[in-house]
Amino acid sequence: MNKLLILGLLLASATTLAQTAQRPNVVLIYADDIGYGDLSCYGTSAVKTPNVDRLASQGLRFKHAYATSATCTPSRYSLMTGEYAWRQKGTGIAPGNASLIIKPGRSTLPGVFKAAGYQTAAIGKWHLGLGGPEGPDWNGELKPGPMEVGFTHNYIMAATGDRVPCVYVEDHRVVNLDPNDPIQVDYKQKIGDWPTGRENPDKLKMKHSHGHDMTIVNGVGRIGWMTGGKAALWKDEDMADVFTRQAVKFIEANQKNRPSTSPFFLYFATHDVHVPRIPHPRFVGKSGLGPRGDALLEFDWEVGEILKTLDRLGLTDNTIVLLSSDNGPVVDDGYQDQAVEKLGTHKPAGPLRGGKYSAFEAGTRVPLLVRWPKHVKPGISETPVSQVDFLADFATLLGQSYNHADAPDSENQLNALLGRDPVGRSVIVEHAGTLSIVQGNAGEGRWKYIEPSQGAARSNETNTELGNNPKPQLYNLTSDVEEKQNVADQHPDRVRQMQQLLDRIRNKETQ
Repeated sequence: MNKLLILGLLLASATTLAQTAQRPNVVLIYADDIGYGDLSCYGTSAVKTPNVDRLASQGLRFKHAYATSATCTPSRYSLMTGEYAWRQKGTGIAPGNASLIIKPGRSTLPGVFKAAGYQTAAIGKWHLGLGGPEGPDWNGELKPGPMEVGFTHNYIMAATGDRVPCVYVEDHRVVNLDPNDPIQVDYKQKIGDWPTGRENPDKLKMKHSHGHDMTIVNGVGRIGWMTGGKAALWKDEDMADVFTRQAVKFIEANQKNRPSTSPFFLYFATHDVHVPRIPHPRFVGKSGLGPRGDALLEFDWEVGEILKTLDRLGLTDNTIVLLSSDNGPVVDDGYQDQAVEKLGTHKPAGPLRGGKYSAFEAGTRVPLLVRWPKHVKPGISETPVSQVDFLADFATLLGQSYNHADAPDSENQLNALLGRDPVGRSVIVEHAGTLSIVQGNAGEGRWKYIEPSQGAARSNETNTELGNNPKPQLYNLTSDVEEKQNVADQHPDRVRQMQQLLDRIRNKETQ
């Protein structure tokens, strides 16, 4: 009897270990402003990204993957919450002193992993706000923040490289802050006596083309004013090394200090291609495309470091690696960095029209690679997928429940993400000031509808076609991927049907 009991316990233990061993680690590499045509695995010959190419060759490369918005904060909000950002006020591009825009206690992507027993980390760009309604306390505890919405650890920049304060935040504190030199931040008026790009252009090592003429930090004019915290200021040239080192450290710590059955989720949000583009000196001049091209090489190096770490620690086979971007590309986004002059034949958006800020395809159609050895068959997918579904996808994979009212727009498309379903999402929703939808698939034809809007047709500052038009726009993406022919007048029934569908999506009841 004792032998049978012992045997039963052993079998139960083996079953449990087998089940937990099936829970993979997950690494989400989330690039900033990298376009559909920026990576060599997506067809460009102007710049080589061998580490990204390796990931693509070992995994699934999606041709119809979408961020939810053509700008950063709303895309990241939707990724984290499973809710389109346009449903909530205050989810536009956040200033550096914004309060946390994700409500603590709601279901989130990292929260799903945490509930499943994962260690979860946000490393890199955050741009979703910090602190309560009164805003962040840079000299005290920065909470609520990532750790209040599902992450067990974070090492982040609060907003973007071109916004103050130019400091790193680890968990709830500014890194290396001297309490005798407190930080002050203001986005309405100048504070302190630090030089600004507007008043002291002679102190700039990179001049601005539009905006970015406020407080100078590390020779670069920023958006917003700050003073104090000198010991905590980052050096732009070292940012990729700092974030990559922190990401590797997190992976190593979980391998060393946790049981083999305790998995991790790493959200590695790189910043390289976003302005100001100041890559490490070892990448400068190597692309021939100026700082933006050099930043793409730096990004590729970061990807390589993550992949090498997984290989070295024997984690590759049981780790899902995803790589995508928050929105499409922009070349001149506020600095005179020769990105335009040295672009050459390179097309950051590939064959797509528009770019960052645009309702056209290049605004939200982004690279997506998924690798999971022995589970995801390498190849190319024509299946439409959206980042808003990642919450539901991974909740399904891990067998975790979540509050569907918190994530009203997240659909379970796990089989599409893993290359097992050729149909995928029936409707893709895109946001760039105005709303648009893509409907259909490769078999039946893919149609895009952009509803009428009164905004500017083009941004003169970034030289981007924004896609605004007072008339309806309809494009057959199957035959016209460049969105050159607006065929709305020829297909009034389809326009009417797609507008009605968009209205139903917009008016969907949420809590």
